[in-house]
Amino acid sequence: MIHRPKHPAPFPTKQQLLDFIRETPGEVGKREIARAFHIGPADKQALKVLMREMVDDGMLERGRKRRVARPGALSDTVIVEVTGTDTDGELIAKPIAWEQEGRPPRILLAPERRGQGGAIGVGDRVLAKLRRINDHLYEARPIRRLAAEPSRVLGVFEPGVGGDGRLLSVEKRDRAEYMIGREDAVGLQKGELVLAELLPGRHYGMRLVKPVERLGDMKQPRAVSLIAIHARGIPAVFPESTLKQAEDCKATPLGEREDLRQIPLVTIDGEDARDFDDAVFAEPDTDPKNPGGWRLLVAIADVAWYVRTGDALDSEARKRGNSVYFPDRVVPMLPEALSNGWCSLKPDEDRGTMAVRITIDADGNILRHAFTRGLMRSAARLTYEQVEAAHKGNPGDAIKPLMARSIEPLFGAFACLMKARERRGVLDLNVTERKVLLDNEGRVTGIVPRQQLDSHRLIEEFMIAANVAVAETLEKMHLPCMYRVHAEPAQDKLESLREFLSSMSLNLAKGQHLTPAHFNQILAKVKGTPNEELVNQVVLRSQAQAIYAPENVGHFGLNLRRYAHFTSPIRRYADLLVHRALIKGLKAGGGALQPDEMENFAATAEHISGTERRAAAAERDAIDRYTALFLSDRVGALFEGRIGGVTRFGLFVTLADTGADGLVMASSLPGDYYVHDERSHSLIGRRTRKAYRLGDPVTVRLMEAVPVTGGLRFEIVKHSGPKR
Repeated sequence: MIHRPKHPAPFPTKQQLLDFIRETPGEVGKREIARAFHIGPADKQALKVLMREMVDDGMLERGRKRRVARPGALSDTVIVEVTGTDTDGELIAKPIAWEQEGRPPRILLAPERRGQGGAIGVGDRVLAKLRRINDHLYEARPIRRLAAEPSRVLGVFEPGVGGDGRLLSVEKRDRAEYMIGREDAVGLQKGELVLAELLPGRHYGMRLVKPVERLGDMKQPRAVSLIAIHARGIPAVFPESTLKQAEDCKATPLGEREDLRQIPLVTIDGEDARDFDDAVFAEPDTDPKNPGGWRLLVAIADVAWYVRTGDALDSEARKRGNSVYFPDRVVPMLPEALSNGWCSLKPDEDRGTMAVRITIDADGNILRHAFTRGLMRSAARLTYEQVEAAHKGNPGDAIKPLMARSIEPLFGAFACLMKARERRGVLDLNVTERKVLLDNEGRVTGIVPRQQLDSHRLIEEFMIAANVAVAETLEKMHLPCMYRVHAEPAQDKLESLREFLSSMSLNLAKGQHLTPAHFNQILAKVKGTPNEELVNQVVLRSQAQAIYAPENVGHFGLNLRRYAHFTSPIRRYADLLVHRALIKGLKAGGGALQPDEMENFAATAEHISGTERRAAAAERDAIDRYTALFLSDRVGALFEGRIGGVTRFGLFVTLADTGADGLVMASSLPGDYYVHDERSHSLIGRRTRKAYRLGDPVTVRLMEAVPVTGGLRFEIVKHSGPKR
């Protein structure tokens, strides 16, 4: 029982106190409560008792220094981990320390930050200042990214007045300037790319840095990919021990391998490809029990013969996890002596291979498959464009002799595989990728959509069949498999997607188990309409990210029960592990999976999933910087585009001709103060009710293009969106 004297101001009830704490961000102390309810000294003890009762009843949670908060509330300043993006492209985070029952609230991060630590991406840990929107949603402004020491900054050098210098970070979200001392600035040139290490302390409010590597002039075209490599911490230089081991490699002997050299296998790759790790062949099945069926042979470079568990090549390959591809260069997983040499399936040269024979019926169903370790000799190195032209009746002189034995059977088998794909119901997204065109000097000559030819799809379907076969084989052998898993979309993303689609009079099924076919129905309805690209992008954002894992949960996008990567061991460490497991199961000689590798599969899966995300981010960064470089001389020009993302802070606009993305700050929108409406994916004027909505066509003026960060800033010139 609480005994208190009478006083003019009414003492708060438990509900009033709870409502006040709900409306106050973070934890609340007795002093704030007393001030809010005009509680005098005589009632301080009664308030203390009331707060203790509410804690005991579970209505409040005890915080730091005798403060309280509603159960599950987050402090004003917390450490969060970035876990992904929502359908609007905003970064989503979760608190590192969460000990409550149930799921933590969603945290949305601001896209721009004047501070330290570089660009924030998925997997980063960030110290952030929170503002509560409601019980389940917070808005966060990052204070700094938390990185392992010593942290480094990649930037462009600008000379100072007194002999010192400034370093301007290349990171889009890092607008800070760093100071280089007079002694350390000697010899550095204006516009030079410099990798520097953060030092303790500040000078005139700026962090001090010390140069550790000079990377050349920022104006050089090839500096763009160099920035991405260093900014993302991608290992680009091989240790001497790794290079020596690769140089000492020799041709693969036939030994006990199956001799496949008489089969006219061909490689089909991009025109600029230098490593050829897969070759294909097809012929009609002569079995009368399988009319219209085909026999496929998919042969993959036998990287496991050269890269053995724990050796120098293996250690470096695991560290890198994968190759990284930029418009002007490749950072390979393996040294060139292997990636472009002994492990590349060059024509008319003997190469070791792990191969699979696959028999399919006339409807594309896989009837059986068998793996072998062999020696092959590629009949030709073909490009996608060559094969496409040949398929359409225009074979060049080099490809004519291969038509009857190689090209025509490949497309015959491909037609059957496509039947199975369509029947299975694969998620059929149509998202345009950008391709940067460079001249011989590395200068950007254009940004164009990447072509998607039938020859691309042919190779994709052959590789999918081989990847399914290897996952099934390893399961039957009861051996570890590094699965490529793609989980079903999360419920919160699905709800957000449904809200967006409903605003366009499109309905995504609810209350039932979703399959790719449900998404395909939506995509079919917008095909050929102005909203096609937008809806495809939003559906893509709603999907989970594919990862590597030793536990199988299936592949949602491909609608497959089991799937593993087997077909690119030159450029993916996951494939190399799958090869080793297969060699172990087949008892096919050296290079088999070792016991310690099997024990560490979970840790390796997490690591290579991370290196894959790192590579994707670096490749995306490079495309953004090349695009900004291409547009930098067109500042002030007008462009047509669409609103591709809506956040509290502004609009992301995608240009129609180049696919470039840039930001329109909410503060630059004319005539009103605009508020974010999450449900309708809009910024809506508080007074005019004018709405800037996801997908709206706009004309924008390019206000700023910064090649060093890849940032573009627009101003809306014309918009014909609706009023609400």
